Amino acid sequence: MQVRRDVRLADLTTLAVGGRIDRLVEVETAVELVTAVREADEAGRPLLVLGGGSNVVAPDEGWPGDVVLVRARGIERFGNALTVQAGHDWDALVAYTVENRLAGVEALSGIPGSTGATPIQNVGAYGQEVAQTITAVRVWDRAEKAERTLTPAECGFAYRDSRLKRDPVRFVVLDVTVDLHPGDESRPVTYAELARTLGVEIGATAPLAAVREAVLALRRGKGMVWDPADPDSRSAGSFFTNPIVPSEQALEGCPSWPAGDGMVKLSAAWLVQHAGFGRGTREGRVGTSSRHSLALTTEDGATAAELLAFADRIVATVREKFGVTLEREPTAVRP
Repeated sequence: MQVRRDVRLADLTTLAVGGRIDRLVEVETAVELVTAVREADEAGRPLLVLGGGSNVVAPDEGWPGDVVLVRARGIERFGNALTVQAGHDWDALVAYTVENRLAGVEALSGIPGSTGATPIQNVGAYGQEVAQTITAVRVWDRAEKAERTLTPAECGFAYRDSRLKRDPVRFVVLDVTVDLHPGDESRPVTYAELARTLGVEIGATAPLAAVREAVLALRRGKGMVWDPADPDSRSAGSFFTNPIVPSEQALEGCPSWPAGDGMVKLSAAWLVQHAGFGRGTREGRVGTSSRHSLALTTEDGATAAELLAFADRIVATVREKFGVTLEREPTAVRP
């Protein structure tokens, strides 16, 4: 394990905000990760576990204890199942599945961050989400001081949510097991924009490589593929989740999708844009991406306080204009 004291959270997050860290502990194996967590807990030091830093709004005041940076990488294959270390780059995993003719996560190409973070958020895009393939999540339970393997039911997956997200202090993800489908074809394409791009009907399949290429192109067009040279990718991806409301609250003109039990999912991007925060809206050093109104971006010198205040103005304006409350997707960390 490497320990450093010269790092800011801004250096470790895609939004590039956040102050100085007291102790940065970089780990390269699950054993080192557990050791680092136990040492922080036993010493009573505040603990923050980071992977790719792509879904975090880090605090301007920094972190007064240990930040454990998870760099544990590796994939083990058991038939059609893969067990993946928590620090393994997510998009590298998706590329591996396409190259090895395993379907199930191809539409999740281009999402930045680490594999260990995906079950926490129940990451999803273009009609797929990780809960559809995850069969086990191995964790360190800080309350029980023991390793556990959580089943999907125990993970409590919901739309961009899970038990791991609702109880962020207790569980530290060590590895994730996914069960995939062998073959050259994707899972059925259910997202209209992706189907149009591929030239297939909704519910049809397409070659795995073609789906990956199409998703990457769509995401790049929206500034949603991490690229240090692209200011529009200096974000946490979609900053708000699509709100789910009773069907009678559907809004005229707003795209919506059935969400079961008399509910519909509204387009958060439409709500943000029609509340007056279209692409390229800037307030000082923060604002919406020039290519996607749902992504909030930062400029050099921006602070978390500026970003969150701008996000709060969006939420308040959408609520006032449409009677719908947007929920933030990234986690705003507090010491």
